Amino acid sequence: MFRFTAGDRAPLYSAILQAFGDANERLVTALGLDDVRERLRGVGWFDALTDDDLTQALKQLREWQLLDVIQNHAENYRTAQEYERRNLQYSLTRRGEAAFAGVQHALTVLASTGALQTAVLDAIADRLAELDRLLADTGSGDRRIFSTLQELEGHLDALRGNTKQFNGELQRLLRTDGAELSTFHEVKGATVAYLQEFLTNLDQRSHAVAAAVARIEDRGPETLWQRALRGAELPPSGGADPASEWLARRRARWEGLRAWFLPGDGSPARVEQLHHVARRAIVTLLQVLDRITESRRRSTGAVQDFRELARWFAAAPTDDDLHRLWSTAFGLGPSRHAHLAHADPELTAATESWRDAPPVEVSALLRTSGRTERFTRTGRVRDVAELKAVRAERARAERAELEAAWSLLRAQAPVRLSHFGALDHEVFERLMDLLGRALAVRPDSTGVRRAVTGDGRVEVVLRPPAAGAAPAMLRTPRGTLTGPDFVVEVHTAGTVPAGAALEEATG
Repeated sequence: MFRFTAGDRAPLYSAILQAFGDANERLVTALGLDDVRERLRGVGWFDALTDDDLTQALKQLREWQLLDVIQNHAENYRTAQEYERRNLQYSLTRRGEAAFAGVQHALTVLASTGALQTAVLDAIADRLAELDRLLADTGSGDRRIFSTLQELEGHLDALRGNTKQFNGELQRLLRTDGAELSTFHEVKGATVAYLQEFLTNLDQRSHAVAAAVARIEDRGPETLWQRALRGAELPPSGGADPASEWLARRRARWEGLRAWFLPGDGSPARVEQLHHVARRAIVTLLQVLDRITESRRRSTGAVQDFRELARWFAAAPTDDDLHRLWSTAFGLGPSRHAHLAHADPELTAATESWRDAPPVEVSALLRTSGRTERFTRTGRVRDVAELKAVRAERARAERAELEAAWSLLRAQAPVRLSHFGALDHEVFERLMDLLGRALAVRPDSTGVRRAVTGDGRVEVVLRPPAAGAAPAMLRTPRGTLTGPDFVVEVHTAGTVPAGAALEEATG
């Protein structure tokens, strides 16, 4: 189908198909030899072309099944030459139309750039909302439903195509290391701003579209497609019924819409994947921009410095110059010690040269870390004996409360929660701690839960409430707790519970 795009005569073949394509846009489906020559000049073909070359090119396109030829019997011919030139009429076949459309699409993709357009998401939501209103109104026209559905599918195709193309360009940008850092920096900085602008309110727009899709799903998309089919007014066909194929395309388009915003299989929506891709791209671009900024900040590296120093050594005329250059390059140090003064500043005048002044002792710490020693008064050590005593007293009090609570619970075990009634807040807290430990354990086959405190001294057994039992209500000075009426049994770990001993004694 696309053999006309290769070879020495590919420009002529492409120009001929473009001439036929332009004629189709003007509703002219058949062209004679003179019409083809005239329209070739209209598409920009001005090279010399004889009738034999043009006829041979048309013949080749006929052999490739891109053109069809018929005889024009309705025309009146005055001479034999006029009959030869105007008798044959050429027109594009379906393969020719497809080949020309494929080339045009390829050129369009090469010349265009993808985009992430929030306006397309808003347009999809608006069209879905309009379809929902039209379906709710029984008096609405089928033609209006058809046109709205066509607009919705067009917006979806634009979203899908632009997103794929932009994602491809974005990934190529992430892999590209531009030679011109300034242009590269500007492009990536503008891309980050573009992505951030697109991600703003993206979740709200996606949820709006998903909600609109769900509303139409509730009304039934089959009703929508049947009414749109009546509004499409498809032409009659001699072969199979075109309605079934038309409905199949609508169902496929609708499944594509659902895959983007409301998948039926529980998989993540593609718009969420787009959200993740954009966020990852922003992070990657920001990292690249940081590296570019860091490279700009340090224009030269150690390698360049040593190479330049090597050139200076090679250009030094004498050995004395070499030694002076060596001491200058490798004997220099940072002048962070310039603020230091002599022990007795009055012995050295301020106007005396540093070369003649006596040396000043410089700390090794200043040379290695850039700081000097600071000799100050030793910090006061805080007496923590009182704090330790307070904490020990608090721990003993909490332990006493805990022992009292466990003793109370062990004395009354087994017992239902409703039996406690009113409790002190400290006992209530210990009881809740034990219940929480027991409820965190998986029950056994009989529904009993067993748990042990952190020190391993106390074991709590929690049995499920009886069927139809009223909820338990525990009152404390700080409030009231209502919950299932569990049977609680607290005992020392390793001993036989009272409930189990009673069951064993009674058989």
